Amino acid sequence: MDLPSTGAKEPLPLQRFVFLTLPNYSLIALSSAVDALRMANRVAQQEVYEWTLATLDGLPAAASCGLSLAPTVSIENMGPANIVFVCGGINVEQAVTSELLAALRRLAQRHVALGSLCTGGYALAKAGLLDKYKAVIHWENMSALQEKFPRVIFSDQLFAIDRDRYTCSGGIAPLDLMLKIIKDHLGRDIAPMISEQFILDRIRNDQDRQHVPLQARVGLFHENLIEAAALMEANIEEPLSLDEIAELVGVSRRQIERLFKRYVGEVPTKYYLDMRLRRARGLLLQTAMSIMEIAVACGFQSPPHFSKCYRNMFGHTPSAERQHSRENTLGIQAAVACAPVTQSAQDCAAWV
Repeated sequence: MDLPSTGAKEPLPLQRFVFLTLPNYSLIALSSAVDALRMANRVAQQEVYEWTLATLDGLPAAASCGLSLAPTVSIENMGPANIVFVCGGINVEQAVTSELLAALRRLAQRHVALGSLCTGGYALAKAGLLDKYKAVIHWENMSALQEKFPRVIFSDQLFAIDRDRYTCSGGIAPLDLMLKIIKDHLGRDIAPMISEQFILDRIRNDQDRQHVPLQARVGLFHENLIEAAALMEANIEEPLSLDEIAELVGVSRRQIERLFKRYVGEVPTKYYLDMRLRRARGLLLQTAMSIMEIAVACGFQSPPHFSKCYRNMFGHTPSAERQHSRENTLGIQAAVACAPVTQSAQDCAAWV
C-alpha cells in the first residue's frame, strides 16, 4: 500500500537504538517498540531509525514465550547508540547479574541515555541509575520496588521521560513511548500516521495510567465503579470504609454495593480484601520485608489476621508461600550452576 508523502525533502537526522534483552524478556514489549521504529522509517520514506538487539555475551536471549530473535550482538560490539533500552520480563531479579550492572554503569559513565521496557527498570534501579529520576515499571512490580528503591520516584504512568532516562511499562506501552520519541524527533505529523497504520484508536501520552482497576473488565462507561476501585488501590495501607468510599465517589453506599455485585460479581469489601492480599503476595515474593511489615503495609491489624485471610485466598500461609518460593529459586540456581555448557554461539538456533 502506498503511504502519503510526509513532504520531507531534506534527509532527516538518524537515530540508533539498542535493545539489551534480558533472559525471559517480554517479546510484546520489545516488538511494540521496534515496529514503531520500522513504521516510522516507512512513513518517513527514508531510514530515520536503526536498531540492534544485544545481550551480554552476544547469544540470543530467550523471551518469556520461549522464542529468541537474531541477529543479536554482544554489548561490547553494539556500536554507538542514542538510547540503550534494557528489556525485562518475568524473573527479572535472576536475570540481573553483577556483570550486567557493571555494563550499565559503564554506559552511564559514557553519558549514554538509558531506558527500560517492562521490568527492565529493575536493572537500572539496582545499578543506582534511577536514583532521583522519575521512572516507570510494570504495575505488578511497582509496590515491591518502591520499598526496595526508595530513592527512585516511581510513577504509575504508561511511560516517563526524565532527562536522559526513558522508562516504560510492559505490554504495548512501549509503542506509546516510541511514538512520543518519534514525535519529538520528527515533528507531530508522522506519529499519527504510524498510529493509523497500526489501527490505534488514539495515541496515549505520559499522563495515561498504565493500570486502572476494573477498567478492562467493565469498560470506560462505569466511572463510579472505576473511581471506587481506584480509591481502594490508592489506600491499601490504611483501608477506607465503604461509607468513606461512597462519599468520595459521590454516590450512596448501597449504589456502590449494587455496582460491584452487578458488574464485578462480588461485594466491594471482598474485592478490596482480595486487592490487598494480591498486593501482599507481590511484596512477599519480591521483597525481603518481614511478614509483620507486609501485614502493616497492606492494612491488616495483626499478623494472625493477615495469615488467616492469606490462607483463605491462596491455600497456604504467607510464611509457607515465601519458603516455597525460596526453595524454587535455590533449585533453579542449582540447576543452572550444574548444567553442562554444550552449545557454542554457532550451535544456537535462532527462532524468529
